[in-house]
Amino acid sequence: MSRDIRPFAESDWPAVWPVIESVCRAGETYAYPTDIDEPTARAYWIEPPPGATVVLEEDRGEGPVVLGTAKMGPNRPGNGAHVGTASFMVADAARGRGVGRALGEHVIAWHREHGYRGIQFNAVVQTNAAAVHLWRSLGFQVVGTVPGAFRSPAHGYTGLHVMYLPLVD
Repeated sequence: MSRDIRPFAESDWPAVWPVIESVCRAGETYAYPTDIDEPTARAYWIEPPPGATVVLEEDRGEGPVVLGTAKMGPNRPGNGAHVGTASFMVADAARGRGVGRALGEHVIAWHREHGYRGIQFNAVVQTNAAAVHLWRSLGFQVVGTVPGAFRSPAHGYTGLHVMYLPLVD
């Protein structure tokens, strides 16, 4: 079994779309519409340069299977472009298998290699305990929480954390 994180290719979309669709339909981790359609999801997810979109695929001998995807790039244009941001989605069947961590480590390395001074996550759902734990374990800190900014189907109105990882001293 081998895993590879590589740049998104157009031919990956049929495998990436079901991951995005499932995460969005659940409505627990992204402020995307739960009834998102495929063209809208594609427009949200495929990050144009100077950013990038990647897939994590695993090959167990029967050909590669996409387990997760991430997009990354500047958090803001112009005078804010020195701070990056990223988003991550993991296939339901791949949760708890280190896919998010591998993508997170990749994204941090990508931002360092591209000279970013930090990474800011703008909207980590407070009740998404797995994501909050993962990002904290990778060095991110919650720098603020917007109370009630996210409407969770399971938890009602909950906060959105802003999380930050400095990449320079």
